Amino acid sequence: MSAPGTARAARPTDLDIMDEALALAARGVRGANPLVGAIAVGPDGDVLARGWHRGAGTAHAEGDAIVQAAQRGVDLTGSTMYVTLEPCNHTGRTGPCAQALIAAGVARVVYAIDDPHDVASGGAATLRAAGIDVVSGVRAAQAAQLNRRWLTAVAARRPFVTLHMAQTLDSRIAAEDGTSQWITCAESLADNHALRARIDAILVGSQTVAVDNPRLTARGEDGSPLAHQPLRAVMGLTPVPEDAAVRGTDGRFVHLPTQDPAEALSALFARGVRHLMVEGGARIIAAFLAAGLVDELIVYQAPTILGSGKNAVADLGIRTLADAQHWDWDESDGGAVRRLGADLRLHLVPAATAPAPEKEIH
Repeated sequence: MSAPGTARAARPTDLDIMDEALALAARGVRGANPLVGAIAVGPDGDVLARGWHRGAGTAHAEGDAIVQAAQRGVDLTGSTMYVTLEPCNHTGRTGPCAQALIAAGVARVVYAIDDPHDVASGGAATLRAAGIDVVSGVRAAQAAQLNRRWLTAVAARRPFVTLHMAQTLDSRIAAEDGTSQWITCAESLADNHALRARIDAILVGSQTVAVDNPRLTARGEDGSPLAHQPLRAVMGLTPVPEDAAVRGTDGRFVHLPTQDPAEALSALFARGVRHLMVEGGARIIAAFLAAGLVDELIVYQAPTILGSGKNAVADLGIRTLADAQHWDWDESDGGAVRRLGADLRLHLVPAATAPAPEKEIH
């Protein structure tokens, strides 16, 4: 009981707590998995644990919160778990979150949007069957906007596409004589290779293979190969030479004899690719942008001016400002703008209309 003359702080509503869970979700890494945050709250309204998904292969947000609670000796029996996505119902790289919540003794689950994956959906039904009170649709519009590009990729049954560019201040990816190694600094290169180490596949055009003969492997700062290597894909009608470095010796190479980005994505999805990074030249970059098939854009911007040379993006067919593509700064995965050595790392997603505000839930 509060002392006479003192006011007890208002108890946070479902909306308040889900807002915090969405903020936690935004700390995660975009890609083949959604951004998800979770908060466990006790019967008295006190926050018991927080968690978020840190990328493919790591604990899901609910599992992370459960682990955080266990490490501090906090009992979640009778608590409410707020999560920005329906708890999954399948075993992948991690176990089913629905079963983990049941085992933890959680009494109530509040989530924002349903899981669109056929194999992962059904967690809400499993929880209800176990006697857990389940509430859905809280901050649904905000959660859907946070993961709208991931949701788009899932619905289209194609990989999530990250487009990578390394360029000068005047948007050149090579000098007039073709030299391009290295426009960006060592720190940017290391960051790019760390990204390669967490994606499923990397794609360039056949022209890039002919000009640069890239390996497309994920390497450490000392040049040694990292543990995870992406599938190396080359898109284009020109055959890939037998001695091209991109072929490698591990069998993780595929030639996609097409100039259609959608066809290339379909073929890669059929091979199990769920997160693709496009690193091609100006024409491949323009093809994916023109097709509206880029889910996030990562640009390494060097403080260099060439004045001539190869443009980063080929002609998109845009002839008037009204038709320009617009992008939003993305604060997930470390922020929209980061300093890497002498360079800037810019992180963007296609612009979209902000969601309408929701009514208060009591």
